[in-house]
Amino acid sequence: MFDDFETGMVDVGETELYVRYGGSGSPLLLLHGHPRTHATWHRVAPLLASHHTVVCPDLRGYGRSGKPPTTADHAPYSKRAMAADMVALMRELGHDRFAVAGHDRGSYVAHRLAADHPEAVTRLVVMDGIPIGEALARADARFAAAWWHWFFLGQTEKPAERVINADPDAWYRGTAEQMGREAYEDYRRAVHDPATVHAMCEDYRAGLTVDRAADDADRAAGRRIECPTLFLWSEKDDMVDLYGDPLAIWRTWATDVTGHSIGSGHHMAEEAPEEVAAALLAFLRPAATPQAG
Repeated sequence: MFDDFETGMVDVGETELYVRYGGSGSPLLLLHGHPRTHATWHRVAPLLASHHTVVCPDLRGYGRSGKPPTTADHAPYSKRAMAADMVALMRELGHDRFAVAGHDRGSYVAHRLAADHPEAVTRLVVMDGIPIGEALARADARFAAAWWHWFFLGQTEKPAERVINADPDAWYRGTAEQMGREAYEDYRRAVHDPATVHAMCEDYRAGLTVDRAADDADRAAGRRIECPTLFLWSEKDDMVDLYGDPLAIWRTWATDVTGHSIGSGHHMAEEAPEEVAAALLAFLRPAATPQAG
């Protein structure tokens, strides 16, 4: 898994991040979703590495990365905090400007990274997610039925951790057949760690509070993503069922948006890695390092 990639722990100030990185060319940061780790990219990253320097971290709280203490306002697990981690990580690796692609919860970190640090982000790819503030503003009974876990994980009166930790395998239901053996082992190690489960719940608690507030503030101020943006969604997931034309939604948040669907279920990097890699390479080609001829 990740042949010829290096691994390490990188101090980003508030915490440390576990990261794999390799390849050559213009830098590309890949951000995983819940409840995955960086290993979700193990079928995609090698396909990109001949064109890009590919960086795959575990988000704070996830996998082997640090898990800062929580606070009453959940700010340590905000997408703003996670985005700041990524700027520090990439600078430590020698990259002041880079492209970023995020899936699921990682898409919210990628969005916040482009919004808060436009000087650092050259291109943005969001996969299977619209801005948190937009999703919550549009939430209806259909959304609640399909995405009820947002509210289960995000509430604090009856914390979800006890339920999940009673049987993590039954709750998360990942398989080695879908993910690949090594990626599954990395994921399973994470979800059997109560500290990781707590941090992942804090991610959702931040989503319902400080992350929504950040998105709402951007909307009120008329702030938009200025860098080229690509939106990818899974044909067998529920983006279209919930939102009709999710690409049109992204065009209200960013000035230069293109996109298309991927022929897969939700975990597109695991289910359709060649299609995902081809989409990323095509979108990023103008920013790639020219190859010798």
